[in-house]
Amino acid sequence: MSAAPEQARAFSPGSVGNVGVGFDILGHSIEGIGDTASVRRIDAPTVCIKAIRGSVTDLPLEAARNTAGQSLIALREALALPFGFELELDKGIPLGSGLGGSAASCVAALVAANAVLDTALSAHDLYPFALAGEAVASGGKHGDNIGPMLLGGLVLATADSLTQVAVPAHWHAAVVHPHAILETRRARAALAGSYALHEFVAQSANLAQVLLGCERGDAALVRKGLSDVLVEPRRAPLIEGFAQVKRAALDLGALGASISGGGPSVFAWFVSKHAATQAGAAMAQAFAHAGFASDIHITPIAGPAAQVL
Repeated sequence: MSAAPEQARAFSPGSVGNVGVGFDILGHSIEGIGDTASVRRIDAPTVCIKAIRGSVTDLPLEAARNTAGQSLIALREALALPFGFELELDKGIPLGSGLGGSAASCVAALVAANAVLDTALSAHDLYPFALAGEAVASGGKHGDNIGPMLLGGLVLATADSLTQVAVPAHWHAAVVHPHAILETRRARAALAGSYALHEFVAQSANLAQVLLGCERGDAALVRKGLSDVLVEPRRAPLIEGFAQVKRAALDLGALGASISGGGPSVFAWFVSKHAATQAGAAMAQAFAHAGFASDIHITPIAGPAAQVL
């Protein structure tokens, strides 16, 4: 058995969190955009962050205050490792974009660190350490972004487990990111207050239809269910032009459209890449009318998982 390498690099894709109807528990990965982490074993029993580069650089270098750093601290402590980690991050996901930037840093760092362990862990085993890191950014442990990054595709993430949900390979999403920032904590603050019981019932029914429709490959069932009645109404006012962007997607045949994560990015699901590509352009045009340039990401819903480079 060969010895583990002293250093490794890993890439984690971005993600669509919540998928509208699955607040904090459902997400899918995004092909293309993501974060890269380089991890090196060091003799000192600590975690240090050497550099942060890329689209976001003004993040804490103190490991305990950094999502990726805290993930590695949690890993070290749980495994009682006699060595430490030196971490470098290359950020490819903009801050406050709703594309899972904090989670991608956690996952990329953990997948790279896992590659330098003497005995590697499974993706499922890495989950609690990623949750510990994500909590630094959001104030709570939720896996809707972490799960799809670790496993790939559409994932149901509970407090202690991940379940991959089958989705037809040809189904695609258009994810449009306006050049604006909406901080996760502000987006979560918008959800304060009471909710009616009938809203919970409706949301539960919608989530069930989406999950069942994905597993069956039943687009009509997903179309019935992909409508967020709990979170979207409270967050939509924080995203200028949201109604027009959503309407652009639905007018071009989307199975549904909603806010990606905490926003301001908007996602829409389609039964083909061609349809997603057409709609992505229309959604970006709607954001342009609201005064925002934007980036368009076209991705299979059954997108990639994080991997060692």
